[in-house]
Amino acid sequence: MHTSSPQPRLLVTRAIFPDVVDRLRQHFEVIDNPEDALWTREQMGDRLQGCAAVLTTPSEAIDGELLARSPGLRMCANMAVGYNNLDLPALTARGILATNTPDVLTETTADFGFALLLATARRVTEAERWLRDGHWTKWRYDTLLGRDVHGSTLGILGMGRIGQAIARRGAHGFGMRVIYHNRSQLDAATEQACGARYVSRETLLREADHLVLVLPYSAGTHHSIGMAELRQMKPGASLINIARGGIVDDAALARALREGVIAAAGLDVFEGEPQVHPDLLTLDNVVLSPHIASASEATRRAMANLAADNLIAFFTRGEALTPLNPEVLTR
Repeated sequence: MHTSSPQPRLLVTRAIFPDVVDRLRQHFEVIDNPEDALWTREQMGDRLQGCAAVLTTPSEAIDGELLARSPGLRMCANMAVGYNNLDLPALTARGILATNTPDVLTETTADFGFALLLATARRVTEAERWLRDGHWTKWRYDTLLGRDVHGSTLGILGMGRIGQAIARRGAHGFGMRVIYHNRSQLDAATEQACGARYVSRETLLREADHLVLVLPYSAGTHHSIGMAELRQMKPGASLINIARGGIVDDAALARALREGVIAAAGLDVFEGEPQVHPDLLTLDNVVLSPHIASASEATRRAMANLAADNLIAFFTRGEALTPLNPEVLTR
């Protein structure tokens, strides 16, 4: 009598949409985390025992030490476009496929990046706190004066999909002069579509009225923006970080904001998040949000479903939609 082979075991490390988990249960023996507990590394290692796949978020580090405890692991699906939480060389060396979720979050993240830019330049959160605290007793010509966005210079550090989407909003929606710096210059047609001009890093820092960070995190980009870089910026400039924590030296930024080296900052990501540098919490001229740039329901659902699609495609057809190490598929 023929018996079907058992389903591969899948660990879903954090709470995700229940209907996506239900879809995964059609193909996997799922160990999920509906209570959204934050597991220790030891607990993660224990739960990975016997698993063929894992669905991770940026909160979980998957490195060589953890992989050594998980000899049966064949795939890691990361529910994010960034993957600095994954040791990709270690995964590849062990023949473990890694995937991410690009494209589906580009426009939503760019929307939020621009919202954060506007809130920072026009002092929106500071104004709301001031109003709620009962300080608004009359109109004055100089109440909470901010900085214009329209017609100003938008600088973008990192010009991938999200950087290009922010550039289009600035150039075509707000009539901004857009400059950017990237590891490599974009082709002329893409630059024209974005209304953007390539400049050196030094020129970017010196000329931007609003500087948006959208570069990936790596050892090479750690503290790309520290006090030396902040001192190159205009005193009236604002800095927006929707990339990853650690790209900015948060302690140096807090000092720069307090001393008036730059005017303001808007931060969606932090070094060591969910902890936030305590000095930042004391400042009025910084807008803080809890890593929510991609947090629309439609987009987070698309991210979860793309991670699921990658898992199902690999274990049913040996394929993947968005592989990070496609060479593993050909071994």
